[in-house]
Amino acid sequence: MSERRQGILAGVLSNIIWGVLPIYWHALRPIDSRVIIFYRIFLCAVSSYVVARTKYSREELFAPMKDRKLLLKFLLAGVLITVNWSLYIWAVNANHVIETSIGYYIEPVVVCCFGVLFFGDRLSKYKGIALAFAAAGIAVIVLYYQRIPLISLALALSFSLYGAAKKGLSQPPVLSLFYETIFLSPIALGVILYLEGTGQGAFAAASDAPWKLLLLVFAGILTATPLMLFAESANKAGLFATGLCGYISPTISLVLSIFLFREPFEPVQAAAFAVIWIGLGFFTYGELKE
Repeated sequence: MSERRQGILAGVLSNIIWGVLPIYWHALRPIDSRVIIFYRIFLCAVSSYVVARTKYSREELFAPMKDRKLLLKFLLAGVLITVNWSLYIWAVNANHVIETSIGYYIEPVVVCCFGVLFFGDRLSKYKGIALAFAAAGIAVIVLYYQRIPLISLALALSFSLYGAAKKGLSQPPVLSLFYETIFLSPIALGVILYLEGTGQGAFAAASDAPWKLLLLVFAGILTATPLMLFAESANKAGLFATGLCGYISPTISLVLSIFLFREPFEPVQAAAFAVIWIGLGFFTYGELKE
């Protein structure tokens, strides 16, 4: 298999995992979202360390520690992806899966805006049209519900900022993920110990269903795997193919939210999605022409 095909396969797999993850987060109820979030941070660090040690020596693993600027970039990226994942997990368990889908649909357009504003990318005609349609889709929601879709916008912005923070970082995916989580893991472990010690943690919540504690153990690997696959896809398949694969995840989540989780899906939401999808069509066509 060619390197490009490997990258495309990694992109497809990462987005399929992301798309079906709401089933996993729902299955962890009644464990509180904040408890899941801190377990995810700590277990993701452990998972990435274990995988990294199978590929790299201890010296190779800790070599980036000598570069303070590099560590600060990793810390920033780690904070941003933690914000993104934490909001996502909370939103899923608060029955806002549809809003998360909107956020990840408009995320490629937000990335485009960041490229134009901060990295000197050219705003082509098709990207401009896509931006206009994405803004129109958000406007439909704002005008109808008289509120800004904060969850959608926060998810799109935090993931786009995460991508911007990682720009220029050339570390292998597993090492990058290790450094994005390792600095936050002691804080997460401290919070976990406090919550468990005060009866607010997973053990108390899942006392009637101990099998959910076993499920919780997989929180780290289930979030580390798609992130590593995403990074591998970007490295091998290129940003356009990776971005195109990115439409898979919110589509799966949208279908799950309507048919499995039975979230209300009103005509105005369908209209907003239709407008955003038209914009993504222009965006994709423009990227294909370049």
